[in-house]
Amino acid sequence: MAEAPPAPEVAGGVRPTTEQRRVFIGVRISTATANQLSSAGETLARRARDAKQDWRFVAPPSFHLTLRFLGWTRTETLGPLRDALATAVRGSERITFRAARIGGFPALDRATVVWAGLDDQGAAAITALAAKVEAACVALGFPAADHPFHPHITLARLREVASAKEVVLPVAEQMFGESRVHEVVLYESDTKSSGSVYRELAQIPFKTPEKTSPAAPERQTAPVELGPSDDTDDGWPRGQHL
Repeated sequence: MAEAPPAPEVAGGVRPTTEQRRVFIGVRISTATANQLSSAGETLARRARDAKQDWRFVAPPSFHLTLRFLGWTRTETLGPLRDALATAVRGSERITFRAARIGGFPALDRATVVWAGLDDQGAAAITALAAKVEAACVALGFPAADHPFHPHITLARLREVASAKEVVLPVAEQMFGESRVHEVVLYESDTKSSGSVYRELAQIPFKTPEKTSPAAPERQTAPVELGPSDDTDDGWPRGQHL
């Protein structure tokens, strides 16, 4: 009988060691969407300066949509986690969504995070995908998520809790580019003095790729280092729930 994988170490547990990685599961957004969100961010930045508010904006290469933040996780758990995710998402249909509307957590009148949401149809599809990911993580031994899932792309964080209504509401009702999702990504978040750097540890497709030749070697994909970011991986303020 196969030995069960070691229990995951999650945020809030013991002090992390060199044998642990800070990880989360998410999906990429399209370059077109990232470019449009970046343009919206420039407008928000000007408005925030006029309002004399100090915001930290996420670099466009770091834009992503988090499905589940796991925190510090033992390296030996990553293989079983990847396998569990592959089983969970296998056979899922490709998802198309558009980023839509700008809002804030926990609310615009006392915001710490400003984000872009999704169109209704896309949000429903991503929420269903997140439920599959959540079930796989819980079955592997991770604790259940402690807040409801709210699909979003983090744009900025406020250095102090403040009302963002004056900055956001005049430009809130926007539709952005379209993104197509056919895989989930296991990311590592490496915290640096300049912010978090995200690396792709594994890409888990919805459908198993067909092999062109039985003798063809498997393609090895090097981790992709994304740009620095000051958000908290899943966009949720630490210790705050909706």
